[in-house]
Amino acid sequence: MNNSHNRRAFIKKAGALIGAFSVQSYFNQLHAEDWQAAGAAFQNWTANDMASNEDYWSVIQQGYSASSSPVIILNNGGVSPSPIVVQKAVERFNELSNQGPSYYMWQILDQGRENLREGLAKLGACSPEEISINRNATEALVTIIYGLDLKSGDEVIGSTQDYPNMMQAWKQRALRDGIVYKQLTFDFPIENDEEIVEKYKAAITPKTKIIHLTHVVNWNGQIMPVKKISHMAKEHGLEVIIDGAHSFGLLDFSIPELGGDYFGTSLHKYLSAPIGSGMLWVKKEKISNLWPLICAGDPKSDDIRKFENLGTRSFPIEQGIGEALNFHNAIGTKRKEERIRYLKNYWAQQAMEIPRVQIHTSLKPAYSCALAGVSIEGMSPGELSASLMGKYKIHTTSISIENIHCVRVSPHVYTKISDLDRLIEALWKISKA
Repeated sequence: MNNSHNRRAFIKKAGALIGAFSVQSYFNQLHAEDWQAAGAAFQNWTANDMASNEDYWSVIQQGYSASSSPVIILNNGGVSPSPIVVQKAVERFNELSNQGPSYYMWQILDQGRENLREGLAKLGACSPEEISINRNATEALVTIIYGLDLKSGDEVIGSTQDYPNMMQAWKQRALRDGIVYKQLTFDFPIENDEEIVEKYKAAITPKTKIIHLTHVVNWNGQIMPVKKISHMAKEHGLEVIIDGAHSFGLLDFSIPELGGDYFGTSLHKYLSAPIGSGMLWVKKEKISNLWPLICAGDPKSDDIRKFENLGTRSFPIEQGIGEALNFHNAIGTKRKEERIRYLKNYWAQQAMEIPRVQIHTSLKPAYSCALAGVSIEGMSPGELSASLMGKYKIHTTSISIENIHCVRVSPHVYTKISDLDRLIEALWKISKA
């Protein structure tokens, strides 16, 4: 057997190692058969019907090592744990990389990015030529914010309840370039789309160029009417940026149908991809006019890959995204969305009956899904979060920004009903103290 044949055979074998979308994937090896059996009896059930089916979801929970953690993790809105198959994939790719990084990373693992691009595009119902893979929503959105051609006096409309990194990026552009950054403030929860749309509309002037929107407000889980705001913005000739950090991999939507021009997200939240993975979407006709954050070629190219010039990155983390897509797709976006909304409503509706407890999030399906804020009269968010962790081993996060002061609770598909029962019990006890 000659050396050329040996090399081709080796590359073929190495290519199989990055085949998260092949029969050799960890998901197919560890879960596919059991999940098909678990779902066979429920083929005609709707996503709403399946949301409370504990037999089915117990099978899904077994795919996460986090389901057996001694600490109940209810801050999945910050970062979600990866399923076991994703962890295994990252470990395997890391071992492979360290056999010879400059070869295995750049000539083997790097060849798997196009498959990932196609998989992410399919989930987002968009073209692969509009998807760039990076490390998180901050990187994706800052690429947009710093890459737009704006001049002194141009106005951008955002909110004081957007994510801090995005607000700071716009403020830096204001300092550096003289743009005008206008921020709206909302008194959430709001259950009236038109109230929100009209507030953005009223802020538009002849100098307005951009509206920056957060799809799901990370502080309390408010789902914003991005389609309606985008439609209104287009009527005024404006471009729209959408922060989808807390919506992609959770809510069932098509990225193009949101009506924006730019979209950024983290994949390590509800998609449960490896920690440190993200995605940028740019409408095809907008790519050539958006400057890359790190230039390694023609900055005016219309190739979406110009935004992937990050230098040396973690190829194992990137390739682990494929197994996260397998895991997610086997559940189905709509089924996942309804299950997590069911879990949120399960605890929040009971919490509303506890004296001194207040819920800071709408429980209507159109206005929230996974995230909800809770507070106890007479306690600061920090005190409540510390009590939940210190006494009951329940991990949440405290929120104090603008007019939102609460503890954010965000379950995931691996969260058990018994975990939420423990949360309710803890809130009862703390409220009586």
